[in-house]
Amino acid sequence: MQLFLTEAQNGFGGAEYRSSAFYSYGFYSVSMKAANCPGVISSFFTYTGNPWDEIDIEFLGKNTEEIQFNYYTRGSGGHEFVYALGFDGAAEFHEYAFLWLPESITWYVDGKAVHTARENIPSASAQIMMNVWNCRGNDGWSGKFEEELLPVCASYEWIGYSPYAAEQ
Repeated sequence: MQLFLTEAQNGFGGAEYRSSAFYSYGFYSVSMKAANCPGVISSFFTYTGNPWDEIDIEFLGKNTEEIQFNYYTRGSGGHEFVYALGFDGAAEFHEYAFLWLPESITWYVDGKAVHTARENIPSASAQIMMNVWNCRGNDGWSGKFEEELLPVCASYEWIGYSPYAAEQ
């Protein structure tokens, strides 16, 4: 699947995929290539609207050699963690994943665990989402949006979900 950002009408634009089903604890994975454009976010995440719970894998367009992991629990965020990949995430497909358990979230890059969170973990079932969008006006986070580079594309080779089975 390819999600394109082709223009920014009224200053903003993007494309999104959202599952109709809701999922809970388990292993979420994706093989993707980020869009290569400052100010453009490419993502794979879970999201529920009420309460606002979210678990993120995000490329911030200013540097696709880094990836940001984050989560929100009942609307409370501030858990950002930036990881240096050692390669360009816009150049070729790589696997990014997270294991969401009741007591932790562990993020993975190409099968290697690289970060774990253990506090205030989300619990609400959520949709699986992927999107690409421009982040005009938040230059420190995503880089200054360079609209002249459009169109750009985030590519998704596959996604996976395996439910968590608690030991009885």
